[in-house]
Amino acid sequence: MNDVLPAATREFYLRAMRLLDEAGIDFLVGGAYAFERYTGIARHTKDFDIFVHPRDLERVLETLGAAGCETELPFPHWLGKARCGEDFVDVIFSSGNGVAAVDDEWFVYSVEEEIFGRPVRLIPPEEMIWSKAFIMERERFDGADVAHILRASAERIDWTRLVARFGDYWRVLMAHLVLFGFIYPGERHRIPPGVLSELASRLQQELATPEPGERVCRGTILSRAQYLVDVARWGYGDPRLAPQGNMTERETEIWTAGIAEDGPSDAAGQPDHFALAIANRRDAMQGALDSGAVVVEGKPDKSRLVQALRHEGDLAMPPEKPKLAAQTIADFVKWVELGAPRPRVLAPVAAG
Repeated sequence: MNDVLPAATREFYLRAMRLLDEAGIDFLVGGAYAFERYTGIARHTKDFDIFVHPRDLERVLETLGAAGCETELPFPHWLGKARCGEDFVDVIFSSGNGVAAVDDEWFVYSVEEEIFGRPVRLIPPEEMIWSKAFIMERERFDGADVAHILRASAERIDWTRLVARFGDYWRVLMAHLVLFGFIYPGERHRIPPGVLSELASRLQQELATPEPGERVCRGTILSRAQYLVDVARWGYGDPRLAPQGNMTERETEIWTAGIAEDGPSDAAGQPDHFALAIANRRDAMQGALDSGAVVVEGKPDKSRLVQALRHEGDLAMPPEKPKLAAQTIADFVKWVELGAPRPRVLAPVAAG
């Protein structure tokens, strides 16, 4: 992978890591570089993923900003960016659904590696599986990545720790392990029988337990785009929100607004602060947005958001990209027709 990078890009990545080292800030390398280390599959990407503890985020952005990088926090619950020309570093401190937050355990179990001739530490394979397992967008499903990590590293996985990482969301891990046996029928034995037995036991116990009365759709944890209809139209609670989840309403609004800018593979929730969410990155669009109400409750045809999604008049979202899928646009229209309701905040529930 190193050989295909332009020299300037390679030097930028090295410089960014050197600056963080000199500032005494711990970081881990993830993304394509960690994935190649664990699977042998090389991917040529335009970004460089570093993972930091949330307590260090501000220092990371300040350090890179002071060195001349343009920094931003497009999604304040999980992602920052540092850009130098056409090259940029993603500064990751959680996940888009708020589940896989970086904590001290990431660093304790990190793996030594060398990148660009420089010693670094990679995110652990367990945390890579944990974070990728929840990515189930219509346009992006990371199940193949999970399967390839398991295929290459099953004997080295700390299974006790991996199961613990998933916590109440153990069904997601179980689904991937069952799929692994389908994908590699001759290698089913590589998943420890005790792990599958434990998860199957949990399933049996859960099936014998009365269902909770609260109507909740955990689909928003898997896809920010595809379960918008459940929350906005059908009144399901959104478990990403505190106290059950780690996100605030504001953070789900910004995360959902990214659907229109980035496309559905990055997004689902509540777009009523659409203009604010994209202002920092789409200044050229701001005048058009300000010329009318972004969302007129109950009136999609008068809402600039809907006009932009339909590519009507002087706005087009996503910019310079094809329109979103018709069903996705229809879901936004229905949400506006319903009065742009906010997702319900759920009360805490007992673990099970």
